[in-house]
Amino acid sequence: MDWLSVANAAINGIVIGMLLALPALAITLVFGIARFPNAATGDYMTLGAYTTVASQAFLGGSVVTSVFGAMSVTALVSLFFYFWVFRALAERSQVARLIASIGVAFAVRSTITFFAGQDQHVVDVPLVRAWNFGGIRLLPTDLYILTTALTALVIVFCIMHLTPTGRRMRAIADNAELAAASGIRSKRVMIFLWSLTGAFCGLGGALLGIKAVVVPELGWELLMPMFAGVILGGIGSPVGAVLGIVTFSIAQEVASLFAGPPYKIVFAFVILLCVLLLRPQGMFGRPMAAR
Repeated sequence: MDWLSVANAAINGIVIGMLLALPALAITLVFGIARFPNAATGDYMTLGAYTTVASQAFLGGSVVTSVFGAMSVTALVSLFFYFWVFRALAERSQVARLIASIGVAFAVRSTITFFAGQDQHVVDVPLVRAWNFGGIRLLPTDLYILTTALTALVIVFCIMHLTPTGRRMRAIADNAELAAASGIRSKRVMIFLWSLTGAFCGLGGALLGIKAVVVPELGWELLMPMFAGVILGGIGSPVGAVLGIVTFSIAQEVASLFAGPPYKIVFAFVILLCVLLLRPQGMFGRPMAAR
């Protein structure tokens, strides 16, 4: 096992981690503001990947146009389920909303399977030769994915910290009761939240579809690693969610060199458990006292 193999695995882990950071950030924002873990996040990603494939197949659009179409469709679906399901359950327990989100996930996946079947699909992208830097290989496609994901993350962090809507979102996340007493209208914030998280899941799914084969279980199989990355970074911390999922993805890819792809997630979860034993609140989470 040479260092070049480890370096290439780490680069692949960074690329995968950055595109998974988009839905991981969506999980964190929903948990911080709507107060429940959204298990439908993975299937929203799948919807984004399939929308990209369908857009190319039926409308003949470019990859960029198809990706924007995927973001729009997934944002609309996310809003639909917010108005139909999650708004009605806003006063229910976290467990009730979690179970409802699992139902939404099954509904989205079953609808995709009904129309698209179980066949494998791929996003049509130009074939390119990898750049080779002394044994370290980098695909131009991976660089485009990394740049797109990083740009989207910068935009959302700017929204969170530099706009009135972002300040309202952070106020509700810190203290919903105090935010309501201050006159902040949560309805508009929730509409923006579910639109933003849906668009991010769609973008993450479209980028993942460029790197992987598109199947109905694409996002569902990545749900546990995404939750693990969010926990590793610290629940409720957007920066922690991004760094946590990138760390988790690098650990997975490097572990696959030693144990093989089927066991890479086991080693990644071992790393997660070790970190949480030393720092239960995660890398960027705040200690919480219970009474």
